Amino acid sequence: MRVGHFVEIGPGSGEITALLLSIGWTGIAYDADGSAVEILNKRFAREIANQRLVTVNSDYLTAAVRADADLVVSCMVIEHMDEEQELAFMAKAAQNVRSDGRMIGIVPSSPRHWGIEDNIAGHYRRYTRSSIEALTTASGWNLTHTAGLTFPISNALLPFSNFLVRRTEAGKLSLSQLARTMQSGRRKVHFKTHFPPILGLVLNRFFLYPLHAIQKSFSNSERALVLYFEAEPAHIDRI
Repeated sequence: MRVGHFVEIGPGSGEITALLLSIGWTGIAYDADGSAVEILNKRFAREIANQRLVTVNSDYLTAAVRADADLVVSCMVIEHMDEEQELAFMAKAAQNVRSDGRMIGIVPSSPRHWGIEDNIAGHYRRYTRSSIEALTTASGWNLTHTAGLTFPISNALLPFSNFLVRRTEAGKLSLSQLARTMQSGRRKVHFKTHFPPILGLVLNRFFLYPLHAIQKSFSNSERALVLYFEAEPAHIDRI
Protein backbone atom coordinates (compact mmCIF):
# COMPACT_ATOMS: atom_id res chain seq x y z
CA MET A 1 0.00 0.00 0.00
CA ARG A 2 1.27 3.46 -0.89
CA VAL A 3 2.46 5.89 1.78
CA GLY A 4 -0.22 8.41 2.70
CA HIS A 5 -2.28 9.84 5.54
CA PHE A 6 -3.52 7.65 8.40
CA VAL A 7 -6.09 8.04 11.15
CA GLU A 8 -5.51 5.93 14.24
CA ILE A 9 -8.09 5.54 16.98
CA GLY A 10 -6.93 4.40 20.42
CA PRO A 11 -3.19 4.29 19.67
CA GLY A 12 -2.17 3.17 23.18
CA SER A 13 1.54 3.72 23.66
CA GLY A 14 2.00 4.38 19.94
CA GLU A 15 3.65 1.26 18.54
CA ILE A 16 1.65 1.23 15.29
CA THR A 17 1.94 5.03 15.13
CA ALA A 18 5.73 4.75 15.31
CA LEU A 19 5.82 2.09 12.58
CA LEU A 20 3.73 4.15 10.17
CA LEU A 21 5.70 7.34 10.84
CA SER A 22 8.99 5.48 10.34
CA ILE A 23 8.04 4.51 6.77
CA GLY A 24 6.88 7.97 5.76
CA TRP A 25 3.21 8.23 6.68
CA THR A 26 1.60 11.28 8.27
CA GLY A 27 -1.41 11.01 10.51
CA ILE A 28 -3.86 11.88 13.24
CA ALA A 29 -4.17 9.90 16.47
CA TYR A 30 -7.37 10.10 18.53
CA ASP A 31 -7.57 9.04 22.17
CA ALA A 32 -10.15 9.96 24.80
CA ASP A 33 -7.59 9.30 27.56
CA GLY A 34 -5.66 12.49 28.29
CA SER A 35 -2.83 10.59 29.96
CA ALA A 36 -2.34 8.46 26.84
CA VAL A 37 -2.21 11.59 24.67
CA GLU A 38 0.43 13.12 26.96
CA ILE A 39 2.58 10.02 26.48
CA LEU A 40 2.17 10.27 22.70
CA ASN A 41 3.04 13.96 22.74
CA LYS A 42 6.31 13.21 24.52
CA ARG A 43 7.21 10.21 22.40
CA PHE A 44 6.47 11.93 19.08
CA ALA A 45 7.41 15.51 19.96
CA ARG A 46 9.61 15.80 16.86
CA GLU A 47 6.99 14.45 14.47
CA ILE A 48 4.35 16.72 15.99
CA ALA A 49 6.65 19.74 15.66
CA ASN A 50 7.26 18.80 12.02
CA GLN A 51 3.49 18.52 11.44
CA ARG A 52 3.72 14.84 10.54
CA LEU A 53 1.47 13.84 13.43
CA VAL A 54 -1.48 15.47 15.16
CA THR A 55 -2.78 14.07 18.45
CA VAL A 56 -6.38 14.69 19.47
CA ASN A 57 -7.63 14.18 23.02
CA SER A 58 -11.22 13.41 22.08
CA ASP A 59 -13.77 10.67 21.69
CA TYR A 60 -13.56 9.74 18.01
CA LEU A 61 -17.33 9.29 17.85
CA THR A 62 -17.89 12.99 18.58
CA ALA A 63 -14.90 14.40 16.69
CA ALA A 64 -15.23 16.18 13.34
CA VAL A 65 -13.64 14.16 10.51
CA ARG A 66 -13.04 14.53 6.78
CA ALA A 67 -13.00 11.90 4.05
CA ASP A 68 -9.26 12.25 3.50
CA ALA A 69 -7.61 9.26 5.17
CA ASP A 70 -5.82 6.62 3.13
CA LEU A 71 -5.77 4.28 6.11
CA VAL A 72 -7.87 3.96 9.27
CA VAL A 73 -6.30 1.94 12.09
CA SER A 74 -8.35 0.44 14.92
CA CYS A 75 -6.29 -1.76 17.25
CA MET A 76 -8.13 -3.25 20.24
CA VAL A 77 -10.81 -0.54 20.24
CA ILE A 78 -14.27 -1.65 19.11
CA GLU A 79 -14.58 -4.44 21.67
CA HIS A 80 -14.85 -1.66 24.29
CA MET A 81 -18.07 -0.31 22.72
CA ASP A 82 -21.68 -1.36 23.08
CA GLU A 83 -23.47 -2.45 19.91
CA GLU A 84 -24.79 1.03 19.05
CA GLN A 85 -21.37 2.65 19.53
CA GLU A 86 -19.66 -0.15 17.62
CA LEU A 87 -21.82 0.40 14.54
CA ALA A 88 -21.48 4.18 14.81
CA PHE A 89 -17.70 3.87 15.04
CA MET A 90 -17.41 1.68 11.97
CA ALA A 91 -19.78 3.88 9.96
CA LYS A 92 -17.87 7.02 10.94
CA ALA A 93 -14.56 5.40 9.97
CA ALA A 94 -16.09 4.61 6.57
CA GLN A 95 -16.90 8.31 6.18
CA ASN A 96 -13.35 9.24 7.26
CA VAL A 97 -11.52 7.27 4.56
CA ARG A 98 -11.02 7.95 0.86
CA SER A 99 -12.95 5.83 -1.60
CA ASP A 100 -9.74 3.94 -2.42
CA GLY A 101 -8.56 3.75 1.20
CA ARG A 102 -8.50 0.91 3.67
CA MET A 103 -9.16 0.01 7.26
CA ILE A 104 -7.05 -2.38 9.30
CA GLY A 105 -8.27 -3.65 12.64
CA ILE A 106 -7.19 -5.94 15.44
CA VAL A 107 -9.72 -7.36 17.90
CA PRO A 108 -9.81 -10.07 20.57
CA SER A 109 -11.32 -13.24 19.16
CA SER A 110 -12.63 -16.67 20.12
CA PRO A 111 -15.59 -16.00 22.47
CA ARG A 112 -15.09 -19.29 24.27
CA HIS A 113 -11.81 -17.92 25.64
CA TRP A 114 -13.50 -15.03 27.47
CA GLY A 115 -11.62 -14.50 30.73
CA ILE A 116 -10.46 -12.17 33.45
CA GLU A 117 -8.47 -9.99 31.06
CA ASP A 118 -11.64 -9.18 29.11
CA ASN A 119 -13.36 -8.14 32.32
CA ILE A 120 -10.42 -6.04 33.50
CA ALA A 121 -10.01 -4.32 30.13
CA GLY A 122 -13.68 -3.41 29.88
CA HIS A 123 -14.56 -5.55 26.88
CA TYR A 124 -18.11 -6.10 25.67
CA ARG A 125 -17.30 -9.04 23.41
CA ARG A 126 -14.77 -11.22 21.63
CA TYR A 127 -15.16 -11.66 17.87
CA THR A 128 -15.30 -14.36 15.24
CA ARG A 129 -14.67 -14.05 11.52
CA SER A 130 -18.40 -14.20 10.87
CA SER A 131 -19.20 -11.47 13.40
CA ILE A 132 -16.53 -9.18 11.92
CA GLU A 133 -17.93 -9.80 8.45
CA ALA A 134 -21.44 -8.97 9.66
CA LEU A 135 -20.21 -5.80 11.35
CA THR A 136 -18.25 -4.52 8.37
CA THR A 137 -21.07 -5.27 5.94
CA ALA A 138 -23.60 -3.46 8.13
CA SER A 139 -21.48 -0.33 8.46
CA GLY A 140 -20.20 0.59 5.01
CA TRP A 141 -17.24 -1.75 4.51
CA ASN A 142 -16.31 -4.75 2.41
CA LEU A 143 -14.22 -7.25 4.38
CA THR A 144 -11.23 -8.24 2.25
CA HIS A 145 -8.94 -10.23 4.55
CA THR A 146 -8.82 -11.85 8.00
CA ALA A 147 -6.08 -13.70 9.85
CA GLY A 148 -5.97 -15.25 13.30
CA LEU A 149 -2.93 -14.22 15.32
CA THR A 150 -0.91 -15.84 18.12
CA PHE A 151 -2.42 -19.38 17.97
CA PRO A 152 -1.32 -21.78 19.41
CA ILE A 153 1.35 -20.04 21.51
CA SER A 154 -0.93 -17.59 23.31
CA ASN A 155 -3.48 -20.33 23.94
CA ALA A 156 -0.84 -22.47 25.61
CA LEU A 157 0.27 -19.53 27.75
CA LEU A 158 -3.27 -18.36 28.58
CA PRO A 159 -3.48 -19.93 32.07
CA PHE A 160 -0.20 -18.24 33.06
CA SER A 161 -1.37 -14.97 31.49
CA ASN A 162 -4.62 -15.11 33.45
CA PHE A 163 -2.67 -15.74 36.65
CA LEU A 164 -0.45 -12.69 36.06
CA VAL A 165 -3.41 -10.47 35.19
CA ARG A 166 -5.44 -11.61 38.20
CA ARG A 167 -2.48 -11.09 40.55
CA THR A 168 -1.63 -7.64 39.21
CA GLU A 169 -4.93 -6.11 38.10
CA ALA A 170 -7.81 -7.79 39.93
CA GLY A 171 -8.43 -4.52 41.79
CA LYS A 172 -9.60 -2.94 38.53
CA LEU A 173 -12.74 -5.08 38.59
CA SER A 174 -14.23 -2.59 41.04
CA LEU A 175 -13.86 0.25 38.51
CA SER A 176 -16.55 1.30 36.07
CA GLN A 177 -16.63 -0.07 32.53
CA LEU A 178 -15.46 3.32 31.23
CA ALA A 179 -12.57 3.56 33.71
CA ARG A 180 -11.37 0.06 32.81
CA THR A 181 -11.54 0.96 29.12
CA MET A 182 -9.59 4.20 29.64
CA GLN A 183 -6.80 2.34 31.42
CA SER A 184 -6.64 -0.61 29.02
CA GLY A 185 -4.14 1.05 26.70
CA ARG A 186 -1.53 1.67 29.40
CA ARG A 187 -1.26 -1.46 31.50
CA LYS A 188 1.81 -2.69 33.35
CA VAL A 189 1.82 -6.41 34.02
CA HIS A 190 5.30 -7.81 34.62
CA PHE A 191 6.16 -10.73 32.33
CA LYS A 192 3.14 -9.95 30.13
CA THR A 193 3.30 -6.31 29.00
CA HIS A 194 6.66 -5.42 30.57
CA PHE A 195 9.81 -7.53 30.76
CA PRO A 196 13.27 -7.15 32.34
CA PRO A 197 15.77 -5.82 29.76
CA ILE A 198 17.87 -8.98 30.03
CA LEU A 199 15.05 -10.97 28.42
CA GLY A 200 15.61 -8.98 25.24
CA LEU A 201 18.29 -11.59 24.50
CA VAL A 202 15.53 -14.09 23.74
CA LEU A 203 12.40 -11.94 23.31
CA ASN A 204 13.32 -10.61 19.88
CA ARG A 205 12.18 -11.25 16.33
CA PHE A 206 15.20 -13.38 15.46
CA PHE A 207 15.06 -15.78 18.41
CA LEU A 208 11.27 -16.02 18.28
CA TYR A 209 10.97 -16.39 14.50
CA PRO A 210 10.22 -20.16 14.68
CA LEU A 211 7.24 -19.40 16.94
CA HIS A 212 6.10 -16.72 14.51
CA ALA A 213 6.26 -19.25 11.68
CA ILE A 214 4.18 -21.73 13.68
CA GLN A 215 1.57 -19.10 14.48
CA LYS A 216 1.40 -17.97 10.85
CA SER A 217 0.70 -21.52 9.73
CA PHE A 218 -2.39 -21.54 11.98
CA SER A 219 -3.77 -18.18 10.81
CA ASN A 220 -7.08 -19.79 9.79
CA SER A 221 -7.77 -21.20 13.25
CA GLU A 222 -11.02 -20.09 14.90
CA ARG A 223 -9.30 -20.60 18.26
CA ALA A 224 -6.85 -17.71 17.75
CA LEU A 225 -7.13 -15.20 20.58
CA VAL A 226 -6.56 -12.21 18.28
CA LEU A 227 -8.09 -11.49 14.89
CA TYR A 228 -6.62 -9.16 12.27
CA PHE A 229 -8.85 -7.83 9.50
CA GLU A 230 -8.71 -5.53 6.49
CA ALA A 231 -11.66 -3.82 4.86
CA GLU A 232 -12.33 -1.43 2.00
CA PRO A 233 -15.13 1.14 1.88
CA ALA A 234 -18.30 0.12 0.09
CA HIS A 235 -20.11 2.73 -2.00
CA ILE A 236 -21.44 5.31 0.46
CA ASP A 237 -22.72 8.86 0.33
CA ARG A 238 -20.21 11.23 1.85
CA ILE A 239 -21.30 13.72 4.53
